Amino acid sequence: MSVLFQDHPVPELPEVETMVRGIARHVTGRRLVAAVRCRCRFRPIQVTPAASTIRSRVDGVRITGVRRIGKRVILDLSSGDAFVIEPRMTGLMLVTDPPDRSHLRFHWRLDPSDNPDLVDELYFWDRRGLGTVRLLSASELAERLGPSRLGPDALELAAKGWRELCGRTGRAIKVAMLDQKLVAGIGNMYASEILFRARIGPSRPADQIADHEAARLSRATRRVLREAIRHEGSTLSDGTYRNALNQDGSYQESHRVYDRAGEPCVVCRARIVRVVQAQRSTFFCPACQPASPSQQTRMEAS
Repeated sequence: MSVLFQDHPVPELPEVETMVRGIARHVTGRRLVAAVRCRCRFRPIQVTPAASTIRSRVDGVRITGVRRIGKRVILDLSSGDAFVIEPRMTGLMLVTDPPDRSHLRFHWRLDPSDNPDLVDELYFWDRRGLGTVRLLSASELAERLGPSRLGPDALELAAKGWRELCGRTGRAIKVAMLDQKLVAGIGNMYASEILFRARIGPSRPADQIADHEAARLSRATRRVLREAIRHEGSTLSDGTYRNALNQDGSYQESHRVYDRAGEPCVVCRARIVRVVQAQRSTFFCPACQPASPSQQTRMEAS
């Protein structure tokens, strides 16, 4: 698999959270009229269970809530079931016209009489066809996305939690942050941004992160992710990611290191460096993010 393919970073936690917030007001409390796979001539996405089973299980049910688990959108239903949508690289949840109709993958139709002022249709659009749509029972949801499968949500992890998780692995901290079983929601792009804010070198072994560094990591994670959510995510040069209204996010304008190789650091003016870790691009400032604890100590003392 090529580095370019692996590098595609979004949607991550901020983009998925933006999707959730964008569709929630339109669909919460609404009765489902239909939930069907769209006809698409491109690579088919995974939809489970079978269409006839989905049809029978959603007949007459309502969407009681919309939430996020890690990088997945959850549509909770009055029956106790839930639709779990994993956008992966290019998936979008939309309540308006999609970028094009040829890559529509799944369609939920809502009872218009519930609220005439809101949209009646919800779409899952996916250019590359890597996303998934699953209808799960409550027990299946707990089994697949519970604590045994996913780590704690990145927005909820305090310094002590980061220190405990880092102590479990000797992998490079940047690589460890991408492990969804360790911590849920962070992907390639925001890992680089978080480590820059935390002043931690991406190649540092995770189990060598000190307590005060774990505290910085916790603060930086929350700051970066919350800022990105306020800006409705990052729409990169390929233009793939869009919010629920098919509009660009704007956090890409605040990136400090991601995709800025060779450009001056916004803090110290050293040149941003790109390296490859686990087949993915990592961007960092070698001056602001020392490679060893001794270098970190000298930098903090200066």
